[in-house]
Amino acid sequence: MFPATWSRLSRMALSSRGRRTLSLFSSSAPSNWSKAVADAEKIVGYPTSFMSLRCLLSDELSNVAIQVKRLVGTQHPLLHTARDFVFDSGNNLPTRGLIVLLLSKAAGPSHTASDLLAQDTVSGIHTSQRNLAEITELIHTAFLVHRGIVDLKEWTVSDGPLKDMEFGNKIAVLSGDFLLANACTGLAQLNNTKVVELISSAIGDVVQGIYNENTSNTEENSLDVEAWEEHTFLSHGALLAKSCQAAMELAQHDKEAQRLAYTFGKHLSMGHKLNSDLLPFVKSSAGESATFSFSAAPVVFHRQIVGQERWSQQLQQVKTRRNELDYSKLLAAVKSEKGVSTAMDLCCYHGNKALEAIQTFPSSEARSALENIASAITKF
Repeated sequence: MFPATWSRLSRMALSSRGRRTLSLFSSSAPSNWSKAVADAEKIVGYPTSFMSLRCLLSDELSNVAIQVKRLVGTQHPLLHTARDFVFDSGNNLPTRGLIVLLLSKAAGPSHTASDLLAQDTVSGIHTSQRNLAEITELIHTAFLVHRGIVDLKEWTVSDGPLKDMEFGNKIAVLSGDFLLANACTGLAQLNNTKVVELISSAIGDVVQGIYNENTSNTEENSLDVEAWEEHTFLSHGALLAKSCQAAMELAQHDKEAQRLAYTFGKHLSMGHKLNSDLLPFVKSSAGESATFSFSAAPVVFHRQIVGQERWSQQLQQVKTRRNELDYSKLLAAVKSEKGVSTAMDLCCYHGNKALEAIQTFPSSEARSALENIASAITKF
């Protein structure tokens, strides 16, 4: 069913209405997170900053990059995605792949692993686990690129010439498809049916989660906390959780080790998404302009706390004469209630759960690095 079908589905989901937000581990990550990740990079013995370099330097993608240059001077969001990917590497670290590598090193080989598996292990990480880390990065990057697709039904003159938007969409489709196809090819080459099933199901989860997220990202949506957690896990947590589980499968670990790895990836990604959602509310000063998604955790929790009627009243109160929302006033309204503190508590909960999940792994530098990363998501 992949890559063509999944790619088509992802483009459909990502072109839905709603404010675009970067997915897991975006450039909004705080400095303590970046430090924990930078320290962890030194442990895995692998230049994760070039996780997808073999694919990104291919002739096919080089031709795409030449076409992307034609978007310079336009307002197409794909150009901003490309700039962030190339020039903001200090913040857009390939942390999904890094976490897969760290977890692989922390768990080590299974006691029942064959001698052949040990022969292909370097620095405590098997070659197939390194390939899995690259595949995880490629899938994530493919979704980022597909997020650059503009819904032309919502196009206005202020967005720039229509032909630029149309051309940018074509490049976003082609380059995202190329990355996803390469990821799926690498996945098949792992020769592990269970891993293929895990990662392909994660791709489907991300598509479904982002579609749900975009359709609920409106002023009047009635998304509750339970639905928010479900949507967030699908769009932001499934890929990392299932990649962590797949890394244990490749090292022939038992079901319990796989469950713990899945649990770690799930709670880490959920905690980081909460941390990212909270940043506009904990970093902004009074009256400071800030933008945020209506599907952000503090907004969802605030709306549930105050009720739909009062929420509708607050939206009317913060609208300008042009009937546009004043986000600084809306941010202040959300901060005045317990939505922010509730999101903080949930963030700490997920961080603690992630820490608990890896305590059964042997004490090591890799486990300590994972603990530092899990602790960093609870800092604001």
